[in-house]
Parts: sequence; structure tokens; C-alpha cells
Amino acid sequence: MDQTQNTEYCTPSSAARSLFTAFEYMEIIALCLFVILGMYACGFRICRVSGDSMQPTLDSEQLLLVNGIGYEPKYGDIVVFHQLNEQYPIYNEPIIKRVIATEGQHVIIDFKAATVSVDGQVLDESYMMLYPDGEYHVFAEHHIVNGAFNAIVPEGYVFLMGDNRNGSLDSRSAIIGFVDERRILGEAIVSLTPLEKIVPLP
Repeated sequence: MDQTQNTEYCTPSSAARSLFTAFEYMEIIALCLFVILGMYACGFRICRVSGDSMQPTLDSEQLLLVNGIGYEPKYGDIVVFHQLNEQYPIYNEPIIKRVIATEGQHVIIDFKAATVSVDGQVLDESYMMLYPDGEYHVFAEHHIVNGAFNAIVPEGYVFLMGDNRNGSLDSRSAIIGFVDERRILGEAIVSLTPLEKIVPLP
């Protein structure tokens, strides 16, 4: 007698398999939410780049991991900050720029030579772009001295610029101006997207 004829098999129905798959997805989503909430509680956050002001370093829609734990700004850091500008509320969203100078430092931007100097030292920047000669309309006019941007960073503030120097609204403009250190959400430390480029930021 064939023993297999008396063997009972239990195969899950398609509905049961779908329910099991749904529970798996729910577990993954719950885990992701737990990780994200934990990161926020520890001072980390995820921010999305909007616009081209940080090219070629960062592209629009790129996701970044931002660390706000005990952060103190220093030259070269890429930071995310949040302004409180009643006159231009459109710019009150989180903004991403690079730290060029901190409090007390003297910033001079020579438009013709296309150089940025901090305390008399010309910065060596591979992403420097040329400035159109005489086009100062995006800059704070009261800081233009003898055809160059000239300013000292106030105490408790930083001077920020986008890497795309010809396409960035930043501390050179009266709309953004010097940024209060207390408005800095943190330093962007890792690029999360695209997946093949998950690397620490320069």
C-alpha cells in the first residue's frame, strides 16, 4: 500500500501567503521608523538637497545624514541651517551651504580675480567658479568696497557659501546674510543617495 496516500499536506492559501507578506512589510516599516526616530532623538536627521547651489559637490534630490550633536562650525563643513526671515519666508526652509568663515574672521571676495580670502589667505578651492565682472546685484551692497565683497563675521555668526558660486544665494546676499550659529541644525556628514555613492562628505 502506498504510504503517501495517507499523508496529509498543509499548504498555505494565497490569502494566507499575502497576509504573511504584509506582516513582513509592516515589520520592515516599523523597524525603519524606529531607527529614524532613534536617530532624531540622538541628534541625527535626514535632509534632502533642493536646487543646484551646492554643485558639483551635491546634486538636487540627494539625501544627506546630518549630525547635530555638539556641533561647532569650522571652515569647510557642509551645514544645514534654518533661517527666520519674515521678509522672505520662502527661504525659511532648511538650507545647505558650506562654512567659509567663522566669527571674527575677515572675508574678502575679489570678483575680478575670482578668489575668496579669509584673514588675508586666499582659499584653495577646486569648485571655485568665475564671477561675472561687475554683476553684484545678488550681493549685499553695503559690503561692496572698491569692487570687492568685504566684511568681518560678527560674533556668534558664520559666513556660508554654496559651492556653485555663480548660482548660490548665501551669506553674500542680504536675504541670507551672516548665519546665527544657533540656527545651524548640524553638519552633513554622509551622502545617503544614490546608493552607489554612500560616502562621507568632503
